[in-house]
Amino acid sequence: MFARIAAGFLAMFAATAACAQIDLAAAFGARPELEHVSLSPDGTHMAYVVPTKGQGSALLTVALGQDSAKPLVAFAVDGDPERLAYCSWIDNERIACRIWGVVDNSRDSQTLAKYLSFSRTIAVDANGGNLRLLSRSSSAYARGYNLRGGEIVDWLPDEPGMVLMTRNQLADDQTGTRFGTSKSGMVVEKVNSRTLAASKVEPPREWVGNYLSDGYGNLRVMSVTQVKADDDNTGIQRFLYRDVGSRDWKPLVNYDYVKEEGFLPVAVDQARNAVYGFQKKDGRKAVYRMMLDGSGTQELVFARPDVDVDDLITLGRRNRVVGATFVTDVRQAVYFDADLAKLAGSLAKALPKQPKIRFEGASQDEKKLLIWAGSDQDPGLYYVLDRTTRQMAIFQPMRPQLEGLTLARMQPVNVTASDGAAIPSYLTLPAGVSGKGLPAIVLPHGGPDARDEWGFDWLAQYYAARGFAVLQPNFRGSAGYGDAWADQHGYRAWKTAVGDVTDAGRWLVKQGIADPAKLAIVGWSYGGYAALQSAVVDPGLFRAIVAIAPVTDLPLRAEQAVGFTNYQLVKDFVGTGPLAQEGSPARNAGRIRVPVFLAHGTVDRNVHVTQSRLMDDRLREAGVEHELLIFDKLDHYLEDSVARARLLTASDAFLRKSLGM
Repeated sequence: MFARIAAGFLAMFAATAACAQIDLAAAFGARPELEHVSLSPDGTHMAYVVPTKGQGSALLTVALGQDSAKPLVAFAVDGDPERLAYCSWIDNERIACRIWGVVDNSRDSQTLAKYLSFSRTIAVDANGGNLRLLSRSSSAYARGYNLRGGEIVDWLPDEPGMVLMTRNQLADDQTGTRFGTSKSGMVVEKVNSRTLAASKVEPPREWVGNYLSDGYGNLRVMSVTQVKADDDNTGIQRFLYRDVGSRDWKPLVNYDYVKEEGFLPVAVDQARNAVYGFQKKDGRKAVYRMMLDGSGTQELVFARPDVDVDDLITLGRRNRVVGATFVTDVRQAVYFDADLAKLAGSLAKALPKQPKIRFEGASQDEKKLLIWAGSDQDPGLYYVLDRTTRQMAIFQPMRPQLEGLTLARMQPVNVTASDGAAIPSYLTLPAGVSGKGLPAIVLPHGGPDARDEWGFDWLAQYYAARGFAVLQPNFRGSAGYGDAWADQHGYRAWKTAVGDVTDAGRWLVKQGIADPAKLAIVGWSYGGYAALQSAVVDPGLFRAIVAIAPVTDLPLRAEQAVGFTNYQLVKDFVGTGPLAQEGSPARNAGRIRVPVFLAHGTVDRNVHVTQSRLMDDRLREAGVEHELLIFDKLDHYLEDSVARARLLTASDAFLRKSLGM
């Protein structure tokens, strides 16, 4: 039995329109109306984040099972610069939220150090009362730039209102040192979220990455970043553990983040006295379990022979590991918990049109579950399942603006590359269209060590709604397919990665799907780089290029990391020398023969806006028709509904003009 238990948002956040009046750019560009959804420990209330103006957000709470219940605004930020990263219940009345933002550090700097990101953790009552900043240490408060505001390590479900969290601490006297004394670094404290009374659990330590708790308030694993004498990050994380009841930290394992080698601890299993993590098996990531008794004993939990197992499924207030997920054509889950495996099978039968199903949260006794379900044609719905009554209620859709629209199907396909390799890809055709002789877009993903997967994609769906066939190739350099596929992560091996992208365009033409005179390429971040570089290596293939927040000059990208501890890692990642220069679109703009559309935010910490400004200059010098759209005070992801709608409208108009549509 289904019943809608939350009828809508507060009027200040609501927006509805008849299907015939829908502005497609506004509808698809809108931020999700529902994010960071969580269930209170007693299962009676829901907390969720909704978008407001610009990059702003508000935390709302609502009582479940009451038709007359109205959502309450517990907390809000305006997005300039503070934004909400997540919110979750501490106890039945108290909620913690992580706030983050980007601030301008220097008006003169042309490096990524110009923009500094910061974070803070706050706590607030469900009704908006007793707002408290949890990030501040009860010991000496961090002076100067206190950018990292601490993280909650354990929700301490047996101690209402309390959290176990990291905080920054600097010693009173910092003369002649960065973090030079034993009184400086990251501390762990047990904090009362109502009064801010705190007790220190772990002393300050320098270069600590994070801690893993067992869900019962006991810290069992600690990671420490290994650095050189000049504070350069080596890319190696050293993990230590402690025995049950002990205060002594002992070596556990080392993990190389650059090579992705070694065992990476992720979640502690208190009952087994073990930690779950990832380690490669035959060149692909698999789930292992390692004992925390000093023996180093490891057990393979789950592996796939074809793809990486890329995530653990955890549930409940104690972060209990219940399964793992992987992606073949479609993301799948394997459950280690027999009851959840049976329940997942039942849900799959009950929701055949929403085959992507996730357990998003649970009450403390796990008798009520928060479930998300969606598909390629459905952005997703949240449900609340009462396992005692076996009743499931609909909470709310994530994107109500799209209700009434027929969305396009996303079909897994294999693209044959010029060397015979099969490139796993996704093809989205306009709804109700035969798929022959269409205007078409190749849409390479960002990263590059990321991947596309089957499901709702607002960018692909928008262009499909505007009549384009959209092909998303998981080119070599993409994540998820093991070491051999990842190769050198798309930059140092750009010839292979970009070659796969251009082969995707040729495949569309060969299959008769694309009209060769109306074939374009659109990319964001690395995808924008690939879009531009494809026009350098194969000037006649794509007839129009859209590059959003692209890297355009590889040596410059490395130099823009100067001042950060990962400078050498970035330099090694993007490459140097003639190959990097040959692989830089801005240095080869004269080879581009088709119109180019560039878009970029001015506070992008991933890819500096000067990358697009440089491309703009070089295209102008080369006499290439192009446009540059700058979004002031927005970052890499342009998380502003109005800005995204503007991006979609402008890029669509550019494509239609350039392709003669």
